[in-house]
Amino acid sequence: MSLNNIFGIAGTAMNSQLVRLNLTSSNLANAGTSASSPDTAFKAKRPVFQAILDQAQANPGFNAVGGVKIKSIMTDQTTNPKQYEPSNPNADKDGYLFKSNVNEVSEMVELMSASRSYQNNVEVVNTARELMSRTVDMLKT
Repeated sequence: MSLNNIFGIAGTAMNSQLVRLNLTSSNLANAGTSASSPDTAFKAKRPVFQAILDQAQANPGFNAVGGVKIKSIMTDQTTNPKQYEPSNPNADKDGYLFKSNVNEVSEMVELMSASRSYQNNVEVVNTARELMSRTVDMLKT
Protein backbone atom coordinates (compact mmCIF):
# COMPACT_ATOMS: atom_id res chain seq x y z
CA MET A 1 0.00 0.00 0.00
CA SER A 2 1.47 3.33 -1.00
CA LEU A 3 1.66 6.35 1.24
CA ASN A 4 -0.76 8.14 -1.08
CA ASN A 5 -3.34 5.48 -0.28
CA ILE A 6 -2.74 5.81 3.46
CA PHE A 7 -3.05 9.59 3.37
CA GLY A 8 -5.99 9.38 0.96
CA ILE A 9 -7.92 6.89 3.06
CA ALA A 10 -7.31 8.81 6.28
CA GLY A 11 -8.16 12.08 4.52
CA THR A 12 -11.49 10.82 3.22
CA ALA A 13 -12.32 9.43 6.65
CA MET A 14 -11.49 12.76 8.30
CA ASN A 15 -13.62 14.62 5.76
CA SER A 16 -16.55 12.25 6.34
CA GLN A 17 -16.25 12.56 10.11
CA LEU A 18 -16.17 16.35 9.78
CA VAL A 19 -19.50 16.22 7.92
CA ARG A 20 -20.84 13.92 10.66
CA LEU A 21 -19.67 16.38 13.34
CA ASN A 22 -21.33 19.30 11.53
CA LEU A 23 -24.63 17.44 11.14
CA THR A 24 -24.62 16.43 14.79
CA SER A 25 -23.86 20.00 15.86
CA SER A 26 -26.74 21.24 13.71
CA ASN A 27 -29.05 18.64 15.27
CA LEU A 28 -28.04 19.77 18.77
CA ALA A 29 -28.51 23.43 17.85
CA ASN A 30 -32.07 22.71 16.70
CA ALA A 31 -33.00 20.34 19.56
CA GLY A 32 -35.10 22.94 21.36
CA THR A 33 -37.04 24.20 18.37
CA SER A 34 -40.77 23.74 17.84
CA ALA A 35 -43.26 24.24 15.05
CA SER A 36 -47.00 24.29 14.48
CA SER A 37 -47.05 21.12 12.38
CA PRO A 38 -45.06 17.88 12.19
CA ASP A 39 -44.12 18.70 8.59
CA THR A 40 -42.39 21.95 9.54
CA ALA A 41 -40.82 20.68 12.79
CA PHE A 42 -37.06 20.08 12.68
CA LYS A 43 -35.99 16.53 11.93
CA ALA A 44 -32.48 15.28 12.71
CA LYS A 45 -30.08 14.67 9.81
CA ARG A 46 -27.85 11.59 9.52
CA PRO A 47 -24.95 10.90 7.14
CA VAL A 48 -24.88 7.70 5.09
CA PHE A 49 -21.32 6.49 4.52
CA GLN A 50 -20.10 4.59 1.47
CA ALA A 51 -16.80 2.77 1.05
CA ILE A 52 -14.66 3.85 -1.89
CA LEU A 53 -13.64 0.56 -3.46
CA ASP A 54 -12.60 1.66 -6.93
CA GLN A 55 -11.71 4.78 -8.86
CA ALA A 56 -15.23 5.12 -10.29
CA GLN A 57 -16.61 5.70 -6.76
CA ALA A 58 -14.00 8.32 -5.87
CA ASN A 59 -14.63 12.03 -6.01
CA PRO A 60 -13.10 13.90 -8.99
CA GLY A 61 -9.43 14.64 -8.38
CA PHE A 62 -9.04 11.86 -5.81
CA ASN A 63 -6.29 9.52 -7.04
CA ALA A 64 -6.06 6.93 -4.25
CA VAL A 65 -8.36 3.93 -4.15
CA GLY A 66 -9.91 3.23 -0.78
CA GLY A 67 -11.52 5.30 1.90
CA VAL A 68 -14.99 6.48 2.70
CA LYS A 69 -17.32 9.20 1.48
CA ILE A 70 -20.74 10.56 2.32
CA LYS A 71 -23.20 8.86 -0.02
CA SER A 72 -26.16 10.94 1.14
CA ILE A 73 -27.66 12.79 4.07
CA MET A 74 -30.88 11.29 5.34
CA THR A 75 -33.59 12.85 7.44
CA ASP A 76 -34.48 10.94 10.62
CA GLN A 77 -38.12 9.88 10.24
CA THR A 78 -38.74 9.43 13.97
CA THR A 79 -42.06 11.00 14.95
CA ASN A 80 -41.84 14.53 16.30
CA PRO A 81 -43.27 14.68 19.82
CA LYS A 82 -46.17 17.03 20.34
CA GLN A 83 -46.80 19.13 23.42
CA TYR A 84 -49.96 20.89 24.50
CA GLU A 85 -49.26 24.64 24.82
CA PRO A 86 -52.36 26.60 23.78
CA SER A 87 -50.86 29.92 24.96
CA ASN A 88 -47.87 29.63 22.61
CA PRO A 89 -48.31 31.74 19.46
CA ASN A 90 -46.77 28.96 17.35
CA ALA A 91 -49.30 26.35 18.51
CA ASP A 92 -51.68 24.83 15.97
CA LYS A 93 -55.47 25.34 16.10
CA ASP A 94 -55.77 22.58 18.73
CA GLY A 95 -53.08 24.15 20.94
CA TYR A 96 -50.26 21.70 20.14
CA LEU A 97 -46.62 22.38 19.36
CA PHE A 98 -44.44 19.85 17.56
CA LYS A 99 -40.93 19.57 19.00
CA SER A 100 -37.84 18.46 17.09
CA ASN A 101 -37.14 14.73 17.05
CA VAL A 102 -33.56 15.24 18.28
CA ASN A 103 -32.49 13.20 21.31
CA GLU A 104 -29.76 15.27 22.98
CA VAL A 105 -28.18 12.30 24.78
CA SER A 106 -27.79 10.19 21.63
CA GLU A 107 -26.51 13.26 19.75
CA MET A 108 -23.82 13.79 22.38
CA VAL A 109 -22.78 10.14 22.02
CA GLU A 110 -22.70 10.64 18.24
CA LEU A 111 -20.60 13.79 18.71
CA MET A 112 -18.05 11.97 20.90
CA SER A 113 -17.90 9.01 18.51
CA ALA A 114 -17.33 11.23 15.47
CA SER A 115 -14.71 13.24 17.34
CA ARG A 116 -12.82 10.10 18.34
CA SER A 117 -12.98 8.71 14.82
CA TYR A 118 -11.57 11.97 13.50
CA GLN A 119 -8.79 11.86 16.13
CA ASN A 120 -7.93 8.27 15.18
CA ASN A 121 -7.48 9.26 11.56
CA VAL A 122 -5.28 12.20 12.56
CA GLU A 123 -3.12 9.67 14.43
CA VAL A 124 -2.93 7.49 11.30
CA VAL A 125 -1.67 10.47 9.28
CA ASN A 126 0.82 11.46 11.98
CA THR A 127 2.13 7.89 12.31
CA ALA A 128 2.53 7.50 8.55
CA ARG A 129 4.32 10.84 8.36
CA GLU A 130 6.64 9.85 11.22
CA LEU A 131 7.42 6.49 9.59
CA MET A 132 8.14 8.24 6.31
CA SER A 133 10.45 10.70 8.09
CA ARG A 134 12.32 7.87 9.82
CA THR A 135 12.71 6.01 6.54
CA VAL A 136 14.23 9.10 4.92
CA ASP A 137 16.58 9.52 7.89
CA MET A 138 17.69 5.88 7.60
CA LEU A 139 18.38 6.28 3.89
CA LYS A 140 20.55 9.34 4.54
CA THR A 141 23.02 7.36 6.64
